[in-house]
Amino acid sequence: MRFLPLIWSGLARRKVRTLFTLLSIVIAFILFNYLSAVKVAFSLGVDVAGADRLMLIHKVSFIQPLPESYKERILAVDGVREVTHQTWFGGVYQEPSNFFGQFAVEPEGYLDMYPEFLLPDEQKDAWFANRTGAIVGRATADRFGWEVGDRIPLQGTIWRTQSGAGWEFTIEGIYDGAQQATDTSQFLFHYDYLAEANSQGRGFVGLYMIKVDDPTQGVAIGEEIDSRFANSPFETTTSTEQAFVQAFAAQIGDVGTMMTAILVAVLFTILLVVANTMGQSVRERTNELAVLKTLGFSDTAVLTLVLVESMFIAVLGGGLGLGVSWWIIQQGDPTGGFLPAFFVPPSDLVLGCGLIVALGLISGALPGVQAVRLRIVDALRRA
Repeated sequence: MRFLPLIWSGLARRKVRTLFTLLSIVIAFILFNYLSAVKVAFSLGVDVAGADRLMLIHKVSFIQPLPESYKERILAVDGVREVTHQTWFGGVYQEPSNFFGQFAVEPEGYLDMYPEFLLPDEQKDAWFANRTGAIVGRATADRFGWEVGDRIPLQGTIWRTQSGAGWEFTIEGIYDGAQQATDTSQFLFHYDYLAEANSQGRGFVGLYMIKVDDPTQGVAIGEEIDSRFANSPFETTTSTEQAFVQAFAAQIGDVGTMMTAILVAVLFTILLVVANTMGQSVRERTNELAVLKTLGFSDTAVLTLVLVESMFIAVLGGGLGLGVSWWIIQQGDPTGGFLPAFFVPPSDLVLGCGLIVALGLISGALPGVQAVRLRIVDALRRA
């Protein structure tokens, strides 16, 4: 407790400088949290991707369709347990800016493939029974205020109805995610409804999801599947779900490396700012530190005083930055659907706390050592 008046006196000596140093630290850790959330969002849930799931797409591009008949041929491959497919719909709800993922799927097969999508049994049964029914993730339902039973119109952009009218769906269920990184922004409906009502006819799907018996054999099974469609009009490429998601995210660049580089630059800059602030504070109080030593303060006590002051600035600024940004991030995806898995992992929050402590210790170390080496006679002579 005896240090508190001395610490407060040191911080209050240059109030404007202390305030701007605090603001710098706050902004740095706001950026830390936001960049962590963006990194998670661009990974598209890669950390929770099923280890036993494979993704099969057209060899040229994942936007190229594949024959619906491929399903039975994939099932015939040894080691394949389940196969289902999904097709991108790309409809518009009210305004083009209201973006969210919409997929035509096989309801039973899709939910079996993705057990992390949690849906009450009664809603699941209602969806299975209604060909024009759909289920929607909690994030999108909350975003638009949808409830079970609502009729949702979508204007087709890729897929048009045979009559030329818009598409209408009934919300039969709202699913939640088993994990925080589970994508709860999707809108899922019956592939049969799309196949029967669209003007292009049926016969093609977007991509296949495959569950294998032994995850360690996933790569070998994928190669076997691709060999069966080699030299066909619709050649394929199969990869693990994790590899597929990573490759998809990599199309916009190595997000992880970019985020890390930005964070390192920001934190190094803040380290220099805080260290400079503490250095100036110690130099300005040379005679005061000499008086403290004269009154009996040991070198350890002086070093502790400087380090505690540095830690106080770091913890206050860093804590505010992490807290404010965490609260804002908890409000959800700021892009309106483009970053569905937008949150800060607990591991990154722990890392942020560790960085705060490191910032306080490192920035106060050099000024503290200078204060310890201070000779009383020399300091008093400068006064």
